[in-house]
Formats: sequence, C-alpha cells, structure tokens
Amino acid sequence: MAELHNTLKERRIQMEFTQASLAEAVGVSCKTINTIENHVFAPLTLLAMQIAKVLDVTVHDIFYLKDD
Repeated sequence: MAELHNTLKERRIQMEFTQASLAEAVGVSCKTINTIENHVFAPLTLLAMQIAKVLDVTVHDIFYLKDD
C-alpha cells in the first residue's frame, strides 16, 4: 500500500520560513507543521493546498505517494 510522503521541510527552509512562520501563514499550530514534516499527520486537502500556495508551489511539489 502506498504511503503519503512530503518534502515540506526542504521547501519550507528553501523559502526561508520557520515552522512557526509557516504555521501562522496557514492558520495552524507549529506542532501541526512539525507532525506533517515528520510523517505523523497527513493534512486535509484544504491545508495541503494552503501550504502549497504560501510556499508558491503545487501540492504535488510537496506531497507524493511512495509505494512499499
């Protein structure tokens, strides 16, 4: 079964956001950004789209499926 993976941390750092500043920009807690980056939490579509918009990339640039 495929698992959701992401490049959020790399993209966030590239765009010079801290976890706190990205969290504030999309209206969630810093903990939420941390759990997404560490593959503990898979965001809802709306949140994934908001994150992508703030980072000026597509959702597919950040989130991808990885097969076992």
